[in-house]
Amino acid sequence: MRIKVLGCSGAESPGMNSPAFLLDDEFLFDAGTLASVLGERQQMKIRSIFVTHAHLDHIRGIPFLADNIVMARKRRRVTVYSIPSVVTTIRKHLFNSAVWPDFTVIPHPDDAILKLVKVKEGRAVREGEYRVTPYRVDHTVPSVGYLVEDGKGRRLFYTGDTGPTNGTWEKIGKRKIHCLIIDVSFPNSMEELAITTGHLTPRLLRAELAKMILPPGRVLITHPKPHHRKTIEAEIRKMGTDGMRLLVDGETIRV
Repeated sequence: MRIKVLGCSGAESPGMNSPAFLLDDEFLFDAGTLASVLGERQQMKIRSIFVTHAHLDHIRGIPFLADNIVMARKRRRVTVYSIPSVVTTIRKHLFNSAVWPDFTVIPHPDDAILKLVKVKEGRAVREGEYRVTPYRVDHTVPSVGYLVEDGKGRRLFYTGDTGPTNGTWEKIGKRKIHCLIIDVSFPNSMEELAITTGHLTPRLLRAELAKMILPPGRVLITHPKPHHRKTIEAEIRKMGTDGMRLLVDGETIRV
C-alpha cells in the first residue's frame, strides 16, 4: 500500500490541510483536502472516496472534485462510500442544489458524476485488490474508521476523528494492524475538551493502544490542532513508543 497524505491537520492554517489520505492514487479516505493539492490529472484518477463522517473538514473536497470532472469533460465517475447516516447528511445538506449542485444526478440520474453508496459496519467492500471494512468509532456525530486489507495480508486502520472507544478494537480482534492512523487532536492538559468533542490526547491514546490485543506495527498521528502541534509532538516523544509519530502533509507512507 502507498498512502499519500494530502492533509492531516485538525484545523486549517497556512501549510496545514484538512484530513485526506490517498491510497495508490485511486482511493481516498476522507476528502477535507483535494483539489487544492492535486493537479487535474491526479484528480481524474480517483475512483472511490471512503468518508468517515460528515463534518465539513472531512468532506469539503468532494464538491470541487465533482465540478472539476465536469469542467474537464472527462467521463469519470466517483463512488462515495459511508454509513447510511453520513450518506444521508451529505445528500441532504451538501449536494442539495442549494449549497452545491447535486452531482448525484448530474449529468443524468442514471449516469451521475457521484454515486453515494451506503455501507454497513463490519461488512467489507471490495475495491480493486483491497477489502475495506468500516468500524464504528466514538465521535460527536455518527462516525466510522476503515480497516484496509490487501491481498498480501497487510492491514491499515484509519480512525478518522475518534475519542475513547472500546467496541472497535474488540471487533478487530487478533488481526495485526501494520499501520494505525489515529486522531490525537489535543495535548494532555485538554483531556476534558478532547473527550467532550470526541477526540484523543497522547494519554488517551496510550489507553486506547492498551485495549488492542496485538500492538500495531506503526502508530501515525493525524488531526492535531495547529496551535497545539508542538506540545502534542513533545508528549508523543515522551511516551517512548517506537514507530509512533505525527504525520506531515505531503508525505508518502508505505505499509
